[in-house]
Order: sequence, then structure tokens, then C-alpha cells
Amino acid sequence: MAAAADFTQSKQAMSYALCKHLNLDPSISSTLIKENDIASLFSHIVTSPQDEVKKWVEFSSNFVLSDGEQHALLGNLNQHLSQMSVLLAGFKPSAADIIVFATVHVFMCHLSDSESQKYPNILRWMDYIQHPKKADKGDGEPNSKKAVSGQKIADKSDGAADSKKAAGEVPGDKANPTSAKNNKPSGDKKKVQEKTAGKTTEAAAEKAPQKSAEKDSECSVSILNIQVGVIRKAWKHPSADSLLVEEIDLGDGNVRQVVSGLAKFFSPDELVNRHVVLITNVKPGKLRDVMSAGLVLCASNKDHTVVEPLIPPEGAKLGERICFAGFDGKPEDVLNPKKKQLDKITPHLRTDENGIATFRGVPFTTSAGPCRSSVPNADVK
Repeated sequence: MAAAADFTQSKQAMSYALCKHLNLDPSISSTLIKENDIASLFSHIVTSPQDEVKKWVEFSSNFVLSDGEQHALLGNLNQHLSQMSVLLAGFKPSAADIIVFATVHVFMCHLSDSESQKYPNILRWMDYIQHPKKADKGDGEPNSKKAVSGQKIADKSDGAADSKKAAGEVPGDKANPTSAKNNKPSGDKKKVQEKTAGKTTEAAAEKAPQKSAEKDSECSVSILNIQVGVIRKAWKHPSADSLLVEEIDLGDGNVRQVVSGLAKFFSPDELVNRHVVLITNVKPGKLRDVMSAGLVLCASNKDHTVVEPLIPPEGAKLGERICFAGFDGKPEDVLNPKKKQLDKITPHLRTDENGIATFRGVPFTTSAGPCRSSVPNADVK
């Protein structure tokens, strides 16, 4: 049942990514996604696929249906990718890469480190699919930057020479050859000057994409450590009527205290033994003099009259990290409040029309399925 739930979310991720890849409207109904298998759903989105793409659609269908044989199929995929950057010829990800990635990603996400290392080519491919610009930067940009840098230096040198001529300066003086020789910069010195200027120009040119990449990473949900927990104890905050204090068990002896603004919506007894989803790498701090080391994620309607903690699926393990198809990466140890990372990410956290929690349309996924709420089309904070 857990695998079936995971692959349902794979279809949703596949549909969203395919539509984005093909510049189509990504608003495909959840009913259509649920009622169609991968091949039918793919044909609904892509009307005239290439034969090579059809082969990988069949691979994805077999991967979903071949319960217990996924490792053998992953071995075949790993072998294919040993000589390929992407599934089809060339270096540019295609619809085939998108459908296979969506299918195998969730399965790979829940493998142990030792198991996933058996498929190095798949890991490399998955990283490339999510960050295709890495290869582009490595191959093309340095040469283009050097060309631009060299051109600027040449233009500057020509301009300087022209200005000297206009001012009446003479490059060489026959009457005083020694003076002319002393005034002419040596070849070694000129090379050093040009090399230094080139490095300065290249460094300036590289700062922009680096800053852009850092900005993108700060807005990615992958920097959050979102985990499954269960509330063992709950009580009223001693000095704030709107706050409750919860003791949340994350498994393996990891218990932490969290302060939440749920007093208007739940009594302490209603929260005890309730499974929740919380961000565990927020910076610990005091809320009205009570220490809090986490943030319980809740769905809230527009007028904030209904607020409910997200519910992980039955069977989700305590401490399990929530995955998002297409958003891999290690979470930060502790979020930096000065960067306002949560402020950049939470506007993209919502429940869909079925109450499934999502980030930019991609579901919160555990090994047992998606997290949800009884509040549809709601903000998640």
C-alpha cells in the first residue's frame, strides 16, 4: 500500500513537470491523475511521443507494476546511464527523463545510503536532471568569459595607444633610444598586467551566477528538515492564552519541546497522541519565556478561523524526513533567521483541492504516502 501511495504522487509530480517542460497548463485534475495509469496519463499530456520516449514510458509503467523487482529495473537503468548523460542521445533532458525521474525518485529517496550507492550512474543522472545548468556552466561559460575578458583588455590597450598618439607622445625617440627603452613596459610586466586584469574581470562576471544560485537554494524546500512526530504531552502556555506547549517525540529518543499558536483551535487533550509534521531545523528560541525548538506545520483557511496540523499518513515512521519529488538536497543544520528563508518558502506551501500538502504543487511525501489536511486549498504555515 505504501508503494502504491508513493507512485500516485509520482504521477502527480510527473504531470506537473511534463506540463512545465512542454509549456502547457499544469492544472490537471487530481481525478484524472488517480484514474489513469502512467502510460495513459502520459499520452493525455504528450500527444505524439517519439518511439524512444515510448520505450521509457513502458519502463516507468513496469517499474510501478513490478512490485519487488524494482532493484533489477534500477540495475538496468544504471547500466544504460553508464554511457549516457541523459536517457536519450545528447545532453538535454527530455520527456523520457522527466517520466522516469518522477517514477524512480520516490523509491530512491527511501533507500538507505548503502543501497543507493549501488546505483552511482542513477544518482549522477538525478542530480543532473535537477541541476542541468551545472554542466552548462562547466562546459561553456569559462571560455566565453575569457573571450569577453580578453576583448575588453585588447580594446583598453588600443584605446590607450590611440590617446597617447593624440596627445603627441612618440613611442620611440631616435635621439634618445635609452630613454625610449626605459619608458616602454617590458613584455613580462605587460603579461602580468593583462593576466591580473583578466582575472579581475572573470571574478566579477562569476559573482552574478553564484549569487543567483545561492538565492535559489535559499528558496528551495530542500533546506528545511521536515519530519514526522507524535505529540506525547501538551499543556497551556503559562503566560500566553493563544499558545500551547507540546512535547513531540521524533523517535530514537529524540524528544523536543515546541510552542504553537493552537490554543484557540485545540485543547491540550485533543493534541495528545496526534501525529504531526514539523520543521525541526528552525533556530531554537523562547516564545514568551518558554523555549521552543520546532515549528508544527498547519493548514489554515483564508480568514484563519480553521487551523489544523498537517496529518502524516498512517504507517509513516517517527523522525522520517518528508520528501519532495524534484527537490533533493541536504537540509541546513539550522536555518538562519537573518536570511528570512522561511518567509521565502512558506508562501509556496499549500494544500490542494483534496487536502494534500504541497510545495509548488509537489506533494509532501513519506514512505507511506502524502501528508494531508481536512482543510483544502489552504495556506500551510
